[in-house]
Amino acid sequence: MQTEKRLTIRAKRWGVAWICGVGLLAGTGVRAHFQVIMPSTDIVTETGPRTLALQILFTHPMEQGPVMNMGAPREFGVVAHGRKVDLRASLEPITLQGKRAYTCKWKVRRPGDFIFYIAPAPYWEPAEEKMIIHYTKVVVDAFDAEEGWDAMVGFPVEIEPLVRPYGLWTGNVFRGVVRKDGNPVPFAEIEAEYWNEGRKVKPPSDPYVTQVIKADGAGCFSFAMPRAGWWGFAALVPGEKTANPEGRLVDTELGGLIWVRVRDMR
Repeated sequence: MQTEKRLTIRAKRWGVAWICGVGLLAGTGVRAHFQVIMPSTDIVTETGPRTLALQILFTHPMEQGPVMNMGAPREFGVVAHGRKVDLRASLEPITLQGKRAYTCKWKVRRPGDFIFYIAPAPYWEPAEEKMIIHYTKVVVDAFDAEEGWDAMVGFPVEIEPLVRPYGLWTGNVFRGVVRKDGNPVPFAEIEAEYWNEGRKVKPPSDPYVTQVIKADGAGCFSFAMPRAGWWGFAALVPGEKTANPEGRLVDTELGGLIWVRVRDMR
């Protein structure tokens, strides 16, 4: 989401609340959409379960909702050992908060770093008058392979990790490069949110819900993760105009997302 557009939408919503005389300013901010693809673990060990359960939904991670309806993904698969494997046939549709989401179970059979990815169906967001497509990935290491975690899926927009995206302690810094069509995106905007399971974290105000990062001139960014759990990073860039469900040409938001898990040092 671009800063100027966010402020415009926020102003419109404030205006509505002022005219109607209802609502609090703290509840009128625009919420960041995040495509979620979350495995049951980011590291498969010799002694632990070898079947991954992946949760796939479109929502607001910090607030744990609402869940947005997902269409059939255009792509869903895993990159491993230098090749892409299509896993769409393994997707199981489920209902969360009355909306469609998906699950997938996949058994790890050999060592390696496995990059699970999804290119979702475009989502129409009427409140922001744009289509949203968030190309998303997460890396799982199996049996201490620790190779291949920096391989690229080949998305139109993608975050190239500069830090191994697993085996991270709370407080570690995650770094990445935002790329569009393979090229770095100078001064790209990245949104980061915490997967606030159980809603244990209570943000004191709107700016604490979504962290906003700006990449440097080479498209590089960094962020220190202050709490254990899953963190999502969404690099957002404008795409070409496309037709909404009514057939009208509208703006498109392209996102390159990656999910990273950190653990407390005990």
